[in-house]
Amino acid sequence: MSAWVFNYVARFISIASDMHVRMRLRSSNLIGWETLNMSRNILITGASSGFGRDTAETLARAGHRVFASMRDIAGRNRPHADALEARGLHVIEVDVTDDASVERGVASVLENTGRLDVLINNAGIGSAGVSEAFTTKQVQALFDVNVFGIQRMLRATLPTFRKQGDGLIVNIGSILGRVTFPFFGLYGASKFAIEALTDSYRYELSTLGIDVVLVQPSKYPTNIFASAQRPADAARAPGYGEAGAIPDKMVETLMALFASDHAPNPHDVADAIVQLVEQANGTRPARLVVGQSFGADALNTQATSIQARALESLGLAYLSETKRRSAAA
Repeated sequence: MSAWVFNYVARFISIASDMHVRMRLRSSNLIGWETLNMSRNILITGASSGFGRDTAETLARAGHRVFASMRDIAGRNRPHADALEARGLHVIEVDVTDDASVERGVASVLENTGRLDVLINNAGIGSAGVSEAFTTKQVQALFDVNVFGIQRMLRATLPTFRKQGDGLIVNIGSILGRVTFPFFGLYGASKFAIEALTDSYRYELSTLGIDVVLVQPSKYPTNIFASAQRPADAARAPGYGEAGAIPDKMVETLMALFASDHAPNPHDVADAIVQLVEQANGTRPARLVVGQSFGADALNTQATSIQARALESLGLAYLSETKRRSAAA
């Protein structure tokens, strides 16, 4: 390995190893906002493992009625479904890449509860490697889950939220939707898309009493890296010379960190989401970085100011604040 490749990977190791020390949870963004002590009906996607599983269980322990959704609950995800049901959660089948599955899943929640208070769009897949080596079909599959899946869930749930005049949507993005790591660019592209999608929905729904928040986790030990897409056309990577070896080294470094005593705690994300759920509409931050930001928080601050000026120039500044539901409503 040449000196420049070694230095690149060594720097990545140094930054990753420092993650457990710096900014585990930017909870200061949540301090001072009004909270609501009431049980909510909550639907979360991608709840078989990782952030989704932990968040679903944490919300249930906090007294909320949680509908944990995942694919194939009678097959490969049966053990996960059984474990969640044993803890008192409701498990429903939802494949976010299938319109009919999404519609059926949401309908089953509403048949059970009559209303929905919170949607958490957590389902997602990862991707790491030389970007050119991924096929078009792989990128389509990535966006089908990470971006189109959110659109499907929103189309299925928003008629209910609009009728109620109340609701919360939490989209799980990533700091890689703000900053770009080489060889994670396709995954980052899907998360950049969620940034725009979340902003637009937040503005469009602001007058209807519906809050939309984006959570931006940093690197945490979940299944998303172990199960991430790897390039199907691996024969392209050797054309990048020694740089083509960097992606594997980065993933190996992360796996070693996650297996160490210094691994960051993924429960940070569940704790942050619980706090968001229990705040009143109109008091939540538009975005919340969880973990080391790699500069994403600074970009968020800059973007907030720029977006405010853009809306003002369009005569739409009033869309930047969510209408708060009255106590009598």
